[in-house]
This record gives sequence, structure tokens and C-alpha cells, in this order.
Amino acid sequence: MTLALDETRPRRPVLSRLAAIPATVGFGFLWLGFMAVCALFADLIRPYDITQMDLMARLAPPGSPGHWLGTDELGRDVLSRLIQSIRVSLVIAFGATILSALFGTTLGFLAAQFRGWVEHLVVMLADFQAALPFLIMSLAVLAFFGSSMWLLVCLMGFYGWERYARIARGLAISAGAQGYAAAVVQLGATPSRVYLRHILPNVASTLIVSMTLTFPEIILMESGLSFLGLGVQPPESSLGNMVGFGREYLTTAPWVMLAPAVVIMLTTLSISLVGDWLRDRLDPTIR
Repeated sequence: MTLALDETRPRRPVLSRLAAIPATVGFGFLWLGFMAVCALFADLIRPYDITQMDLMARLAPPGSPGHWLGTDELGRDVLSRLIQSIRVSLVIAFGATILSALFGTTLGFLAAQFRGWVEHLVVMLADFQAALPFLIMSLAVLAFFGSSMWLLVCLMGFYGWERYARIARGLAISAGAQGYAAAVVQLGATPSRVYLRHILPNVASTLIVSMTLTFPEIILMESGLSFLGLGVQPPESSLGNMVGFGREYLTTAPWVMLAPAVVIMLTTLSISLVGDWLRDRLDPTIR
């Protein structure tokens, strides 16, 4: 009888579901989609090469012919450099977030599986990471080894891994106490199969929400390092790099700095809005 009632119950239309999304969250999705399009098709969208200079058009204001967002101190098109900077910053943030999630989740599962001294070691490393001033450590590493894209991604990948380790450890222990994991073990499943095929899908929603919260922090961290001159190096460009070079022209040509600063603000705000909405939708502990 219950099945028959469920089958006859009208399903909620897709349009009504979209209408139920708050306006701020909808703006966040639209802005993130726009950023993704800019990152994927940057080579096709940008009107000029990022190193192309026009010294006759130095510090041209926004709206100038051929330069919608103006030019910088070397006559380079701000819009072209902004589109390329979006690609570089998002690639760094996305790669670092994935690396941090994989590293932290793996350590969390190892702590839940072996317990004992392994668990104590992981918890101790997580406490050490949480107490470590990450920005100062990053400045020291980049100053000593030099700055490169791969080093920057790997360095940012160690930011926030302790959150995933704590979450994965706690959820894995809770899943093991519920009985379904122990039942699969009794059927002969290996530990790797238990964690990858049964526990991970049940805790994935919480980990995804944590990723949406870590992603904007990594963008801000990379922007801060680039602003200080230890992030992405010329001739490549990132959002923080553009802000760092544009600060010297804040009074004479504010658009050079304000354009990437606005993009950083809107991107981090959109990710935070979408992350909070996903947490409310996916986190079972809130419901």
C-alpha cells in the first residue's frame, strides 16, 4: 500500500525545485558557472595575449576602444589578464582542494581502521597542523625552494587536511559501529573494499561540504602569497598577482587592482553561499 501511494504521489517539478533555491545561492551558482567557463575557455575568450603590450595605451581607463576594463602600466589588456588569472587561480585552488581531501581522508580512514598508535599519530599530526601558522610556513618554503606552479599546488594541498582527517575518522568509526561495515567484513570483504565501496559513499556528502568550505580559503591563501610576491610569478598571472602589481597604481589607475579584487570577493562569497546551502541539504546531522 505504501509503495502504491508513493508511485501515485505527484513528483515535484524541476522548475519548482529551482524556484525553491534562494536568490543568493542562485547567484552563487551562476557566478561559479561563469568562472568555470572563463577557466575552461580562457584561450578562446580573452581578446589579447596576456604579455601583449601597447605602450601608447598605458593605463587606459575602462571603456577605452579595444579595452573594456582598461590597461595596466605596460599597456596590457586588463580583461585578458583577468581571464587568464581566473584560470590559474581556480586550477591551483581546485588541485589543492582535491589533494588536501585525498590526503586527509586517507589518514582519517587509516586512523579508524588501525586505531591504537596509528590513531594517536594521526590525531597528533592533525593537532600540529591546526596549530601551525600556515602562511608563515608557506612563505619560508617558497622563499627557500623558489616558486613554481606544482610546488604551489602541493603546498596549498597541505592546507586544511586535518579537517578531512578528523571528519573521515569520526564518520568511519561511527559507520563501523552501525553494523553494516562489520556485516560486509563477515562476508569476506577486504578493508579497502569496505572503506571505498561502503563507508566512503555514506560520508561523501559531508566531505564534499568540507571541500566547499576549504576551496575559498585556498583561493585567499594563494592570493595572499601572490600579493606578497611568492606565489605565481610573471609572465604568468593570477588574481593575487594582479592585485599585488596593481596596488602601486591604486590612486592613478584603480581599475588595475579593483578588477581582480572584485573577482576574488565574488568568487569566495559565491562558494561560501553554495557551501552553506549544500551543508543544509546534504549534512544529515543538521536534518
